Parts: sequence; structure tokens; C-alpha cells
Amino acid sequence: MTRPVHHSARLTTQLLRSLIAGAAIALCLLPQLPAAPAWLHAGDEWLRDRFLRLQASTQPDNRILVVDIDEASLAEQPWPWPRSRLADLIELLLGAGAKGVALDILQEKPGDPGGDARLAMLAQHGPLVLAQMFDYVPRRQPLAAGQLGGGQPAPTPGAALVASGYLANHAGLAAARHIGNIGFVPDPDGMLRRVPMSTWFQGRSYPTLSRALLDCCAGGPALPPPQGAMRVPYRRSLAAYDVASAREVLNGALAPADVAGRLVLIGSSSLSIGDRVATPLDESMPGLAVHAAMLSAQLDAQAGLAPAPWPGRLLAVLYTLGVVLGVSYALPRLSAAANTALLMGSALLWLGLAYLITPHDPLLAPAAPLLSILVLLTLAVPFHWQQAQQRSRQLLGTLRQYVARDVVDELLRSDLQDPLAPRLLQVTTLIADMQGYTSQVESLSLDEAARLTTDFLDCLTRPVLAMHGTLDKYTGDGLVAFWGAPLPNPEHADLALDAARQILQEVARFSARRAQRGLAPLRVRIGIESGAAMAGDYGTSARSIYTAVGDSVNTAARLEQAARDFPHDVIIGAGTVAQARRHQFIALGEHHLRGKEKPLQLYTLAPEAAA
Repeated sequence: MTRPVHHSARLTTQLLRSLIAGAAIALCLLPQLPAAPAWLHAGDEWLRDRFLRLQASTQPDNRILVVDIDEASLAEQPWPWPRSRLADLIELLLGAGAKGVALDILQEKPGDPGGDARLAMLAQHGPLVLAQMFDYVPRRQPLAAGQLGGGQPAPTPGAALVASGYLANHAGLAAARHIGNIGFVPDPDGMLRRVPMSTWFQGRSYPTLSRALLDCCAGGPALPPPQGAMRVPYRRSLAAYDVASAREVLNGALAPADVAGRLVLIGSSSLSIGDRVATPLDESMPGLAVHAAMLSAQLDAQAGLAPAPWPGRLLAVLYTLGVVLGVSYALPRLSAAANTALLMGSALLWLGLAYLITPHDPLLAPAAPLLSILVLLTLAVPFHWQQAQQRSRQLLGTLRQYVARDVVDELLRSDLQDPLAPRLLQVTTLIADMQGYTSQVESLSLDEAARLTTDFLDCLTRPVLAMHGTLDKYTGDGLVAFWGAPLPNPEHADLALDAARQILQEVARFSARRAQRGLAPLRVRIGIESGAAMAGDYGTSARSIYTAVGDSVNTAARLEQAARDFPHDVIIGAGTVAQARRHQFIALGEHHLRGKEKPLQLYTLAPEAAA
């Protein structure tokens, strides 16, 4: 028998469940906040990188031309090139109809005077954007080389990244109209995933190189002012950009039609120059390709082709909340294996959703829902499994003495929070007793009397359990059993009648064996009635019993007592007759029962249904 579950234990269990659910939701919610600590973003960038590699398009971007000072170009003219050669390259591109040119090359020191003069004229009067680099790492001795140019007055940094130093062009190029920053801050793993769109240094704000080229020469509607760092979308792979060797341009091998109307980025992929960075698309990508990706994304935004913004962070939190609620419902109802499969399926579904959402929300932490699901897998599933095992042991301890094994198994699979708590149910009660027990045992020894009682109760018990009944208690030489609790059963009346028929058969066989030994025959009296009853675990913390209480139970007891006045072994009440579907009955008329004010219609099993 079980003791009632202690109130504080229940509260503790509910608290632990709530803490696990709350932790799962928090682990998704917190990484979506702007100021979330870095450790909460574990796996986010790795997952985004994999998505980017899968999503990168090879569709050509005909708005941009990349001119590469590659190994072949350096074979003709080793680095560093004379400024006049750079000027030749720029003039040929502008002469072929380029809308604008950005030079991804720093020129800290003066070169040949003629070439510097030509570059200075192009930078002051033509669509040419020069480069300068800001440093964001605090140093004892800040970098300060060359002379800064460009920028706009800005009393405060605002959203711009604050620089600690710079590397700029020589003073002869400081008067250029358009200058863009090529400095960046890599992520802790060394990957370049974000570019500072605006940099603040000593009271001025400076745009990145791609934005400076866009503002200078792209035309079209103006974009909002650059703010802080922007995640590089990497929507196109390297193969999507037209790349021309600087040698081709200088040798006249590039047709003007391949240049006209395009924005041109000049830089170098040569390992000897060393302008290479690690990106999600390639562990060693020319820095020039990053500027091309940024320029392409801004041109898309200008043309209305950029992915529409979605509330990705909100969707992630709502998805996690749905998983937590769904799993909270499923955990006590499904096996640990089924719950594990459910959570794994939820993780796979989120991966598919995150793949679709990430291009639309650069601030989404896509791995956060997966972390929440991992918490549910490692904490919630084992916790509920342990609770189920404890619940199983409690149920078994209470029921295994008087409930059929398959009924116990069904109870353990049920979703009832407390299946033994008292509930109002429709039940059928069967009460059986040996007629003339006293006269049967008065001449027997103590051992013989005990053996007779045990064998007789065995004849009663086996049919009850075989018909999925609940054994309430033994009454010395009889028993009380009922059907329809602890689990409702629409066949409770028929099952009780089946059990009564088998009891008659069992007792008849037992009595025949006794008669063969010259012993007196036995008769069993059975009363059966159906109706509403409160079935549950009643008692105290010291002792309790699972039983049914109600008028129908009392009536069954009166019917068993009334059987002594009839030649029939089974007396059945009208409630059972009304609910039975598989049995035939004989009406015995109305009779007054002890304790009942009005006479009741009584029945017995028809001959073909009786043993």
C-alpha cells in the first residue's frame, strides 16, 4: 500500500520542472539580447558560417568589377609598383567608363613625384576612393602613420566603432575627396565576419571603403548613414564576381564593355603582398573580396533586393517556448526514447527554420534554441524518467497486491497526475462470500481451516484478476472487488459478470474435489451492483487502502446477503443490468433489502450464462 505523496515533495518536483523549463527558455532568450555575454553565443557563428556556405550564390554581380594585382601582374612588375603604374591602371579603368574606382592599397610614403601628382589629381577631382586603415586595439603607443583624410565632424562616437590609431596615406594624398577605411576587427576565432561601417576617431566619423565608393559614385537613392559594425552578408561566392587581372587592364586586353558602368575595386590577392583574411567562405580570402561582398550588399539594399527584415530573434524565442510547452506536455505521457526522438526532431526542424531566417536577421543567435533543446535532453528527459520510475514504484507498491498486472501497466502509461487520488467513477462492485463458513470450519483443525480459507479465496481471486478487476479487500471468507477504477472502463459491468461466472466455475470444481474426499460441498454467494462511487486511496500517512465508497457498493453488500434467501448464487442489481451488454438475466422481482427504504428489482444470470 502507498502513503499519500507529501505536499512538500510535490512542490519540490514542480519547482524543479519549472526551473528546467525556465532555464531552457532563458538560454534562448538571453543570447538574443544585444548585451548578451560571448559565452551565450557558443555555436552561433559556427552555425551561421555553415549556412553561409550553403546559401552563397554564384549568380554573377555585373555591377562590380574586381581588378586583381595578382601573381601574373607582379611577374611583369614586382611590388611595390611605381605610383605612375597605379595611376595608369586607374585612368584606363575610368577611361573605359567605370562609374568609380576604389583603391584597396595604402600609400603611406611618397613615391615617384609624377605618379603621386596624378593620383592626387584623380583623388581630388575624379571618382576615385583612396584607402586608409584604422586600428581598434588599445596600445601603449597608438599607431599614427601618414595623414588622415576625409571623414565628417562627429562630436560623439554614437554607434560608430572607436579607433585607437591609424595608418593613412602620405600628406600629398590627404586632400582626396573620398577616402574609405579598410581596417577591421576579427572575431576571437580570427574570422572576419563584421566590418565597421563607421569609425570614430578624434571628433570625426569615417566610412568604410565600400560605403565611401557607394556614396561617391553609385548614384541611386541614398542609404541611411552608416552605423557601427555590420555583419558581412557573404551572399555571393567569389565566383559571382568578375575578376580581371591588372595585367589585362594595363595591356589593353580588357574590353571597355567589361568595365563601363561598373564600380571597380582594385586590390591584390597575391600572397606576397599579404592582404588575405579568414572568412566563413574561405580560410584565406583576399581582403578585396570582403569589400566586394559589402559593396554588393549595399547595392542590393539600394535597389530593394536585400532580404526583407524578419523578427528572427522573436521567432527563435517563440519556437523555444513552443518546444518547452510541448515537451512539458509530452514528457509525463511518453517514454524517454519517444521524448528524446521528439526533441531531436524539434532540433532538426529548428535547423531548417534557422537556415531560412538567418539571412533576414543578422542579430539572430541561431544556436540558442538548440542549446535550449540540449538542456531539455540532458535535464528534463532524465528528470521525468526518474519521476516516472519513482511513480511506477509507488503505484506498484500500492496496486500489485490487488490489481491485475495489465491494469497496473495501463495505469503507468496513463497521463493521470495522481491516479490513486479519490475520483467519482462509474464502477461495478462484486462481493463474494462462502455460505456457512462457520459450520464448515468448526470441526476442522486450525491448519485445515486456514487451508480451506486460502483455497476458497484463491477460487475467488483468480477470476477477479483475470477479468482486470481491482481487489478491494478480503473479508475473512470472502472478498470485495470492483471494476471501472482506478481507470475508467466502459465494460466494467460485463467484466464483473464474467468474473462471477468464473468464480462459480472455480468454486464448483473445488467443491467437487472436496466431495470426492467425503467433505461437505461449498456454496458461494455473490452480490453485484453498478453505479457511481468515490474510488481512491483512503487512509492516513501511517496506513491507507485503495477502495471504493458509495451507495452502489453498499447495495452490492446487501445483494450478497440476500443471496441466502434465493436458490441462486448470484444476485444482481438493476444498475448492473442497465449497463451490461453481453449477458442475459432473469428477473427475480422487487424485494426489500436491509437498509433500503424502497424495494429494489433483483436479477440473476440466465441459465445459459451461469456456470
